[in-house]
Amino acid sequence: MRITAYQTVEMDDLATFSATDLLAAYQSRELSPVEVTRAALDQIARLDAGVNAFCLVDEECALQQARGSEQRWQAGSPRGELDGVPTSIKDLLLTRGWPTLRGSRLVSPDQEWTEDAPSVARLREAGAVFVGKTTTPEFGWKGVTDNTLTGNTGNPWDVTKTSGGSSGGSAAAVAYGMGPLSVGTDGGGSVRIPAAFCGIVGVKPTYGAIPVYPTSPFGTLSHVGPMTRTVEDAALMMDVLTKFDSRDWSALAPPLSSHLGGLRDGIRGLRIAYSRDLGYVAVDPEIAASVDAAVRVLAELGAIVEEVDPDFSDPIEAYHTLWFAGAGKVIESYPRARWNELDPGLLEIALAGREMTAMELLDANQVRADLGRRMGAFHVKYDVLVTPTIPIAAFDIGEEVPTGSGLTRWAEWTPFTHPFNLTQQPAISVPCGLTKGGLPVGMQVVGPRYSDALLLSAAFAFESVAPFPSPPGTVP
Repeated sequence: MRITAYQTVEMDDLATFSATDLLAAYQSRELSPVEVTRAALDQIARLDAGVNAFCLVDEECALQQARGSEQRWQAGSPRGELDGVPTSIKDLLLTRGWPTLRGSRLVSPDQEWTEDAPSVARLREAGAVFVGKTTTPEFGWKGVTDNTLTGNTGNPWDVTKTSGGSSGGSAAAVAYGMGPLSVGTDGGGSVRIPAAFCGIVGVKPTYGAIPVYPTSPFGTLSHVGPMTRTVEDAALMMDVLTKFDSRDWSALAPPLSSHLGGLRDGIRGLRIAYSRDLGYVAVDPEIAASVDAAVRVLAELGAIVEEVDPDFSDPIEAYHTLWFAGAGKVIESYPRARWNELDPGLLEIALAGREMTAMELLDANQVRADLGRRMGAFHVKYDVLVTPTIPIAAFDIGEEVPTGSGLTRWAEWTPFTHPFNLTQQPAISVPCGLTKGGLPVGMQVVGPRYSDALLLSAAFAFESVAPFPSPPGTVP
């Protein structure tokens, strides 16, 4: 909904407002950050028991920040680009004043929490109102969101299904209107998987575009990214999150122009490669049909679409080598006597990772380099690659893999996402349909490194003609 000075704001609909809508309403004095924050907190109180999106909610802190924002708007001097917008933070990201337990019993809450991660610091500087921290599987190790500390996180479209992961709490919170913005992490699809399952927008930017600190144990597989209900909000967040932070030695220089600048340029003449299955993925027919229809929309908007598979085979063995080794690094910091308290699946892959040799890691990195070379050549001819985000719909909550699938590890059902963590390319998931069972389907758009603004523009063009609804029950 676009708010103007001539419209009446329906308070019951606040859960469906984008951050951009809210900022326009603050500017026109139709809404205040305090009433919007109260509405977000009310939405959490009304709906979170059903999905378990939050592991921490701080009403007092949120309202204090909102009151400060209200004063700034009344004085005509907002602090930054997101002043007064309710925002949540994934519980892998350090947040000053709140414990960051990473979904683990091994992390003690009884310590000083005095530092913000770079993304959190930028959000705070921009005036965002922090409502709480969202759930994650232990140390973000898998593509669904559950742990023994905070329990299972469900899907707003069907709470008996998984929200995906590892940023499942953030996706559920955004989908259900518990604040329009969240920030997640993505080491193999952890922003895009739950975005697809929950029907929101999720961005994995070019590696290094958003600074990270502390360095992830999973190394350069891990990215930080926006999770929003609209592409415009994702672009707005990218402008905030890509600012400089000296703590990340591997970060890129901040972009020279706004991600919002070319958002409405359209996609006429854009060269799109559409790969329904990458040449080796089994895709559910309902998922394929929804993405096929979305690609036809892109063609109708003027894009030049060719059905073609990129030239690579399934890199899952290399991905598992690097991911398992990272898991081994994760547990190294904690007493061996307490490892039995870990998620059994995490412990299993971590122990396997601790047995990896240097040559195995170098071999995996060689596969990664070759994949990057192949995709670099691919994007000489094609501006973007479009795929399904996930080949299946959300499955039963509390399971790492779908029951009866014969799969053993989560990355086996995420074949469209983790290859592009290996290559460090930007990728965005946008909702593009619903299954017959009423579960969201995601379309993934992947570009060459540094093409983040182009991906946002392509996603915005699609969203502009194919808006997506909120889950049932979002609005009272």
